[in-house]
Amino acid sequence: MTASEWRKYYQHFLVTSVFLAGISGVFPIHPAHAETQESPKSSDKTSSKNDAIIVTGRPLFKTANGFSVNDIGGGLIQKETETRSVSHISTDFIQKQAPTANAFDLVAMLPGANVTSSDPLGFSTQTNITIRGLSGDAIGYVLEGMPLNDVAYYTGYPTQFADSENYQQIGLAQGSADLDSPVLNAAGGVMNLNFRKPADKMGGYADFSYDSYNTNRQFLRFDMGEIGHSGVKGFVSYSHARTDNWRGAGYDEKQHVDFKFLKEWGQDSHVSLLGTWNKGITSYYPQVDKQSWKENGISGSNNLASRYNVNNDAAGSDYWRLYRAPEEIFYLAAPIDVRLASNLKLKVTPYGQWDRGNVPAGSTLNNSGLWNGTEAIAGTINLPNATDGTATVRSNYTQRSARAGVNASATWSLKNHDLTLGYWFDYSADKEQNSFTPVDSNGYASNIWADRHSTLIKMPDGSPLLGTNNRTHTYVNAVYLGDHMTFLQNRLTFDIGFKEVIMTRHGYNYLPGSQHKANFSTSEPLPRLGLRYQIDSKSHVFFSASTNFRTADETALYNSYDPTSGDIIVNGNKNLKNEYSVSEELGYRYSDALVTGSLTLFNYNFSNRQLQTVIVQNGSHIQSTINAGNQISRGVDFEIGLAPWHHISPYLSGEYLYTRQTSDLTVGDDLLPTKGKRAVRSPAFQGSLGVTYDDHHFFGMASVKYTGSQYGSFMNDEKIPAYVTGNISVGYRFTQEAFLKHPEIRLNFINIGNNHYLSGIASPTANAQDTVGRNGTVISGSAPQYYIGGGFAVLASLSSAF
Repeated sequence: MTASEWRKYYQHFLVTSVFLAGISGVFPIHPAHAETQESPKSSDKTSSKNDAIIVTGRPLFKTANGFSVNDIGGGLIQKETETRSVSHISTDFIQKQAPTANAFDLVAMLPGANVTSSDPLGFSTQTNITIRGLSGDAIGYVLEGMPLNDVAYYTGYPTQFADSENYQQIGLAQGSADLDSPVLNAAGGVMNLNFRKPADKMGGYADFSYDSYNTNRQFLRFDMGEIGHSGVKGFVSYSHARTDNWRGAGYDEKQHVDFKFLKEWGQDSHVSLLGTWNKGITSYYPQVDKQSWKENGISGSNNLASRYNVNNDAAGSDYWRLYRAPEEIFYLAAPIDVRLASNLKLKVTPYGQWDRGNVPAGSTLNNSGLWNGTEAIAGTINLPNATDGTATVRSNYTQRSARAGVNASATWSLKNHDLTLGYWFDYSADKEQNSFTPVDSNGYASNIWADRHSTLIKMPDGSPLLGTNNRTHTYVNAVYLGDHMTFLQNRLTFDIGFKEVIMTRHGYNYLPGSQHKANFSTSEPLPRLGLRYQIDSKSHVFFSASTNFRTADETALYNSYDPTSGDIIVNGNKNLKNEYSVSEELGYRYSDALVTGSLTLFNYNFSNRQLQTVIVQNGSHIQSTINAGNQISRGVDFEIGLAPWHHISPYLSGEYLYTRQTSDLTVGDDLLPTKGKRAVRSPAFQGSLGVTYDDHHFFGMASVKYTGSQYGSFMNDEKIPAYVTGNISVGYRFTQEAFLKHPEIRLNFINIGNNHYLSGIASPTANAQDTVGRNGTVISGSAPQYYIGGGFAVLASLSSAF
């Protein structure tokens, strides 16, 4: 069955299911309000994507960062009840990790999660995550109902989300997003992040870390307790962190603020105001091809130059300071959950996002023969420190974006039905420019934000010289309807849903040329269903079928130009085909006082698969997408965790993934014979093993992760080998020392084997070697680019409540 036939079949099948489910509301199968056959035990844990409250029969104990518990699997697994695959990590695991660890690092051991990193401590923004072979731009990121994805590229930047001390729980749904999730691109699932609840009493928490690569970090959180007699509780935290590059020259530095204010009342009613602000400057780790990796490894030309030398082969454009990338972002949301009546609940989440940043790089320009779009520039421009009319410059790729939206839904409980009707609106404005900054004789380029015209290189008429200049306004309107039904005295759960998404982009290309407007509009119906059958009090089976879509990255709309020739670097296309996918899951879960585990079979069918890559535009490395044709993916995920025995809790997870491209890839006027080849970024095997020890004073965790080989080209003519990494954390908790409450000392050893490896594919290519196409054309090969994984690091941390 072709991808289009799958699409039509499932739309018909799932919409029919919606209709039949509606009939069951008129003729209920069981008496209303029947009691569940499975009573939750005191050792069970309950959670949802918006509720991070943990109920457990195992004894809670106080730590510096709040309460913890010796969780099953060391906090890497919990009892799940949804009709789709989902995994959660808790504070029991998070508190043992390095404080610098970002959200991707924290979920790296969960089934299906493959994290590509460039540094060992979680500072670098050059990171990615794939879920079942689907890249980070195919995953939704949601913080308590607020979307965090980049408005132009769909990607997530985990270093900006939140400080690890403020996470209560992180959930990873590997197969699909929730019906009401405010995301567009979630064929690879969704990551739901939850902040901790503000403490009932006034107090604080501090954490200080120092060690490898001159890393130093300071974190301070203040809990206000109840403010007056308002019932409002809140916390505010601030952190500062800095680290040198683990290889090559450069350093990363950032400041971060998280806050949350919460008011609870009545039955299940609460309102909160939460947000996060991040401002950082990150350095750059060059991506490498297989040849340069073989020749230089982590040294030599695979790193940026520590000194500015205008006479070297790169004319000084490889100087590390020219790649310092600043970024500032602010997220704000006000989730509201109100029970209007015993059977009626309202949820409203307004949110906003503001962001500015620059992805710069070293480059060179001539002072004459330049182009503004497709128009030749008459005369010469002023280039300080030019030699023979050529000067080293910094190429800036700046992004300024603003976003606002609201997601609202009402849930009405009627007999055996929970009916949900919702609407999501999202608006974003995004401005992107490629400008240039002069470089002095010491390699210094002023104003790293490139946000003042006075510091930019200008054309003879006084306006900035630009290689890209566009603005995009994006509107998303989505209506969704769902029904959560229970039958057979709650042993059978049936979820059906339907979501209609309408997306419109109004784009403007301000560079001279044939393209001025780049408008794009699309709509997709997205039906889904889920089933869960409770076999007994300890086990159940589940099945889900869902549909997803996504459009190409914003940059795919626009022409961009080389200012030295007027040539088009990127050819914009506003007649883009959406990726559309149909996915199914069939799973089994078991949970008792000793063992919790799950086994999930999954299958995907993709048409017009959108694949994230990195393109070089005037020296700057920016994200884009390519249409990879049709694809199937199927496999199995499993995870299992054991309850503590003599304070020891093991956890094991793994995945087998089978992928095949089901169409040839169009390259120019020919077809590359990729049908039957494996998909890029899709290791066939990966697995994780973790063992935790915690007697409430001494604690530690050892973990190891195996990641299989991955192809970097669609023709499967180049791949990176499998690799293994291991981490260890050890520490001790005190009870009371003077005014310090539960002080703690912790050591984190990361990549303990100091394994030097290629951690993932940054820029896949069609073919690495010259290949004859279906029509007889010789299609030239192009080397894929890869990330180098982070080396060995040690981080010592001292923390305490007060």
